[in-house]
Amino acid sequence: MQSEGPDDVADRQLPDRIEIPYIRGEMLHLRPAVIADLTAMDQLEAFYNSTGITGKGPSAERAVVNAWVRRSVAWSKGLAARDSGVGDPESRRTLAWAMVTDADTDQDGSPDADATKGVIGMIFLIDVDGWSRSARIQVVLGRHFRGRGYSRDAMPRIMTYGYAAAPTGLGLHRIWVAVPEKNTRSISVYQSLGFMISGTSRDALWDAENGKYQDQIVMDALVDEYDPIRSLNAFGMHVIRENPGVAEALVAHGYAADENGGISGSEPGESTSASQDSSASGGPHSDKPAEDHAGSDSRNDERADSGQTDVTDAADKPDSDESVAEQSGEEHTASDWAYGSAETKRSKRAWWRTLGHGRDRANGGSR
Repeated sequence: MQSEGPDDVADRQLPDRIEIPYIRGEMLHLRPAVIADLTAMDQLEAFYNSTGITGKGPSAERAVVNAWVRRSVAWSKGLAARDSGVGDPESRRTLAWAMVTDADTDQDGSPDADATKGVIGMIFLIDVDGWSRSARIQVVLGRHFRGRGYSRDAMPRIMTYGYAAAPTGLGLHRIWVAVPEKNTRSISVYQSLGFMISGTSRDALWDAENGKYQDQIVMDALVDEYDPIRSLNAFGMHVIRENPGVAEALVAHGYAADENGGISGSEPGESTSASQDSSASGGPHSDKPAEDHAGSDSRNDERADSGQTDVTDAADKPDSDESVAEQSGEEHTASDWAYGSAETKRSKRAWWRTLGHGRDRANGGSR
């Protein structure tokens, strides 16, 4: 537990204005959300089946997303929280990014999200609390863009920015999520990202499908537990060094560039490549768009990501409770994950699952 003196009080005040960074992924890029993007969210049917994933109705989900975007825009303009029209009495802030892709998965010559100018959803850091250095993360994807791997590409990069010390990032100590107990796929993917179950809100949500109440599972990850490099590696994603917070994370976790331009970790025999085969794969140092190579690393393994968000990244089919482990053909128990139920001691550093290791990239991700 860190001990901080009175001089730290000033450091816990959020800035009056924030510059929301552009963040690159392999399959998409993230730009600051604007009010006009809310129209795109309606076009994308982004609130479809929200009751099955968060326990909230579509109208409630749409209302909060509208509020989050307006709060984010207000903060980026230097407006007080109350001036956004949806201010928070505790002056907590929200950051919103539009998730944008140029992917053409059916190869018909037209981008999949052409009708919404590439927007497929949004990702948020909600209720950013400067005093406690805490925020909640949430992804909202369009109905037809769920389960393709977009969330697992975006989430570790946003978390890396969130944990990075100011002025590079927000200097967060804790990032958390709240997941309905029936959404086991989301719970599994969050655990593979290093989140641990920290509590349960009993009967907090109404399960309309089954006509009964259900628990809400609270999960969180602390800054000294989170290793963004391994988080990306767990899902077969590459590090993009230019993104905010990455350089600091590499130093903090003892990674160093190897002679091939990759990133060598502290564990013997393990390496997470930031630019390996970049000219062929569309990596950060390639002239080829990242979208072109995403299929080999992610889309052919899309089912493993079908439930990693709070709101709308879970499948809306009857098998939506199937776990990531089941889909990948592996048998896992709760104790296999970074923080399993069998591990009662709170380690200050996560022991990561290696879901992405051993995949044959040249064979579409299969083993």
